[in-house]
Amino acid sequence: MVTINRRRFIGAGAGGLGLIGLAGAAPGWARGALDGTVARKGSDVLSGEHLTMTVADTTFATGARRGPGVAVNGTIPGPLVRLKEGQNLTVDLVNRSGEGTSIHWHGMLVPFLMDGVPGVSMAAVEPGDTYRYQFPIRQSGTYWWHAHTLQEPLGHYGPLIVDPIEPEPYQYDRDYVVMLSDWSTMGPHAIMRKLKVAGGYFNYNKTSWTDDYELTGEQRRNWARMRMAPTDISDVSGSTYTYLINGHGPAEDLEYLFNPGERVRLRFINGSAMTYFNVRIPGLPMTIVQADGQNVQPVETDEFQIGIAETYDVIIEPTGEAHTLVAEAIDRSGMGVATLASRPGARAAVPVLRKPPVLTMTDMGMGGMAHDSSAGGAAMDGMDHGNGSMAGMDHGSDGGEGMAGMSGMKMRDTSVLPANVKTGPGIDAVASSPIDRMNFPGLGLDNVDHRVLDYTQLVAAKPNTDNRRPTRMKTIHLTGNMERYMWSFDGKKFNEITEPIQFAYNERVRVKLVNDTMMVHPIHLHGHFFELVNGAPADRQPLKHTINVQPGGSAQFDLTANERGDWAFHCHLFYHMHNGMFQVVTVRPLEGGES
Repeated sequence: MVTINRRRFIGAGAGGLGLIGLAGAAPGWARGALDGTVARKGSDVLSGEHLTMTVADTTFATGARRGPGVAVNGTIPGPLVRLKEGQNLTVDLVNRSGEGTSIHWHGMLVPFLMDGVPGVSMAAVEPGDTYRYQFPIRQSGTYWWHAHTLQEPLGHYGPLIVDPIEPEPYQYDRDYVVMLSDWSTMGPHAIMRKLKVAGGYFNYNKTSWTDDYELTGEQRRNWARMRMAPTDISDVSGSTYTYLINGHGPAEDLEYLFNPGERVRLRFINGSAMTYFNVRIPGLPMTIVQADGQNVQPVETDEFQIGIAETYDVIIEPTGEAHTLVAEAIDRSGMGVATLASRPGARAAVPVLRKPPVLTMTDMGMGGMAHDSSAGGAAMDGMDHGNGSMAGMDHGSDGGEGMAGMSGMKMRDTSVLPANVKTGPGIDAVASSPIDRMNFPGLGLDNVDHRVLDYTQLVAAKPNTDNRRPTRMKTIHLTGNMERYMWSFDGKKFNEITEPIQFAYNERVRVKLVNDTMMVHPIHLHGHFFELVNGAPADRQPLKHTINVQPGGSAQFDLTANERGDWAFHCHLFYHMHNGMFQVVTVRPLEGGES
């Protein structure tokens, strides 16, 4: 196990983790590209065994907005890296920007020293330096790459596709990448300063006596007493973000061409910093065939929510002249838009933004006893399935029903937390009765009039290779204080953690994540795939590298810790990670066993 250099990690990217806005010198992106270069939109293609990727400060423009950017090989997003399963890869990362940089190969199985996390697996690549990544390609599927520094939300990210050795189990005629992201004219330092001053700074969907949200006066008073906003869905919204598809804003007429009768594969990648997207193509069903790069049994749906860092591959069969592809932000403050067109210039109607969703009692962690029976929890007899101090209460599901008696309840009853969770100002809410929410499609999608994907519908296409029963349960609480904008695991920010999470090499462990906050968190483990405990047969639990843990709920996964080294484990909401919701997982050899 290596010693974690928190100073190096925290300092990566001119201010870094939890210290954004405190650096004295202006960062490179604030100075801008000296030659005034504006990044091109979209991705060039890089293929082969030896690639060069060059990072540079730039400016970016979309619609009437213009501001700081970081481009790789001159584009935002950076190049599409297209590889073949079984090949070897060498990448020279050249840093011509003004800040330290890196590349994390998200979802890829690489040696931990090639994982690209400054302070954990490497040092940041300093301005003027070159770093060489070398590793074999051991898998296939749709993935992405991105900086693990403050350059990520400025454009330092791009798609990665690995074509398989064996023929794929589905047919298609066209193959397109749909990379979703968010971009602001504000740099990350400015955004962080505003969130630190007021966690709801960017929330323009706040309730008032004049809005049309379906809340009674008593419900509004109770939310106010708890100093919580039922519309506090996204930390950063369309008030500052432009939502991009392959670098193109909603008014920039991005087209995906097709011929009627063709089957089209769309590879959706959420490369945003802070935005969950609800994806649909009105009037056109989508068949999910892959999740996080791994094949699943095909499931047809009309809409799905994609968390930050997740990927979904779908097959569609467009007809007629055109269809509108919509990626609507979860708080419905804006959308990314593109067109599936049978000829250049063909267009379909763009739907209006739907009404913003409202948080419920379940999102507050009061959904009932957390026996997790819907996710196979009964198979783990004798293991902790949560506590049920609020069992039997009818909390309703309409965003406020059952709140009449809430004014006297303590939202921060830390007595229900286990002893290892640090209590204090970093925790402003506790899920007193969290339930497994694998079957929840996402905020705002539980009452639409069409089919929506949820995790329980995902089943692995082939049997998993390790079907051993987990030997223990590891429970981790996702904690935070929205008002102070503090985020953590088990009540401890990264700079307060003294020991990493330790797993023995090849250990089979069940991990339970309990979300004590009222926000959904995309949790990512580097270097591994894990199996969602979602009610699928034990040998067909779907493999993922990122899992959404719904507000006030819990989620479980089974992990075979078979990749040695030190691995980042964090929330993929960019400003949550950089404010403390980050840990290190160490996979070590068994004592006296295989090394």
